[in-house]
Amino acid sequence: MIAARSHAHQDTGVFGLARSGLASVRALKAGGARVYAWDDKESARIAAEAEGATVLPWRDWPWTKLKALILSPGVPLTHPKPHDIVVKAGENKVEVIGDVELFAREMKGKAPVIAITGTNGKSTTTALTGHILEACGFDAQIGGNIGKPVLELAPPGPKTIYVLEVSSYQIDLTPGLKPDVGVLSNITPDHIDRHGSLENYAAVKARLIENAAAAVIGIDDAQTKAIFTRMGAKQATAVSVGKVLGRGVFVLDGVLYDSQGGRANKIMDLREATHLPGSHNWQNAALAYAATRPYARDARAAASAIADFPGLAHRIEDVGRIGRLRFVNDSKATNADAAERALVCFDGIYWIAGGRAKEGGIEPLAKHFGRIRKAYLIGEAAKDFAQTLDGKVAYEISGTLDAAVASAARDASRDGVASAGGDGSAAPVVLLSPACASFDQFRDFEHRGDAFRAAVAKLAMREAS
Repeated sequence: MIAARSHAHQDTGVFGLARSGLASVRALKAGGARVYAWDDKESARIAAEAEGATVLPWRDWPWTKLKALILSPGVPLTHPKPHDIVVKAGENKVEVIGDVELFAREMKGKAPVIAITGTNGKSTTTALTGHILEACGFDAQIGGNIGKPVLELAPPGPKTIYVLEVSSYQIDLTPGLKPDVGVLSNITPDHIDRHGSLENYAAVKARLIENAAAAVIGIDDAQTKAIFTRMGAKQATAVSVGKVLGRGVFVLDGVLYDSQGGRANKIMDLREATHLPGSHNWQNAALAYAATRPYARDARAAASAIADFPGLAHRIEDVGRIGRLRFVNDSKATNADAAERALVCFDGIYWIAGGRAKEGGIEPLAKHFGRIRKAYLIGEAAKDFAQTLDGKVAYEISGTLDAAVASAARDASRDGVASAGGDGSAAPVVLLSPACASFDQFRDFEHRGDAFRAAVAKLAMREAS
């Protein structure tokens, strides 16, 4: 744990007591702060009280004495309108920040920080960046929006490098983070309800990158290319899949190149990285390689680490086979753009989709509907998705994930269609790639992916008995 000593002897409020909120309570108490906390869930309040916080409804906090409000990233800061607690903080001139800002204030100059953001690919890029650093002898502490909350990471040692996935919600609450390396994967429409417009969303992402000492930017979409152009090649390293760069890191026909001073050096054939299939994963690998280049100076060691990367849970993750039938967990795909990255990997798909829909729904995926044998729709988006699929793809409204898994497995087992899998084998595929947020039926995408894995395991036990 990292103690938040910057708030020693100060009255500080923590609102929202999920993983990062409880971590903030612990860090603040360890740093000597007086902590007031609240969450609508009784179990969360009990946990915070056990950590030494004074648990009171937030309206009863001593607002005239509070120095800061540590806000959960899930609580609206600006759009669609500020939460009432944010308004209250403003009325009392109380600073509103998040747990990553507490981390940033403690870490200044103590250890390098690589901060990774973007619409899609940031989790895989973060995990792969840490994997490369660990293979090269560093103590990579990986957390933030993936895995452990930042304040639960270990204090810095001589070879520590912090590798953080940072969401747009977290950036909004982190004015003081100035990473040693900032990484931006891509920007496509997402979380517009929380930022008001695509331009606002892109500006939040850009702020993290522009505050970094060095930047790595994927330049294959209009928004990120504009950010790179504004910063210039002296400040940022360009990364592309499909474009030859005179200076930067690029992938051409599956081969990763590092181009400096007009000379492109071949680093590796990314098709050897069996757990990083598809061009989207090639971008993740190129970004991770570029991010670690200032530290992992042995390109061969970096290439070896990329090749043996085991993959990321909930992202095009094989979770089991029943006979020839293959089950793939892509619960991390919380929007259409992310789901597309899984759909292009397979043919003859039995697709489980739905949840709480994002703007645009699944209409952008229409060009891939020919890959789908049948769709199984769950959650709040089921009826809207059914309208999009009607007359184009066979579907049923399953409602729940358990029902969808059972129906998809039944139908796929009766169908002789073969699908070219990422590992080269032929197998029908039941693919959970929801193209939706999970919050209508699950705590988060991880809970949803775990539920899918459990449903597959139940089916396998039934088949074996």
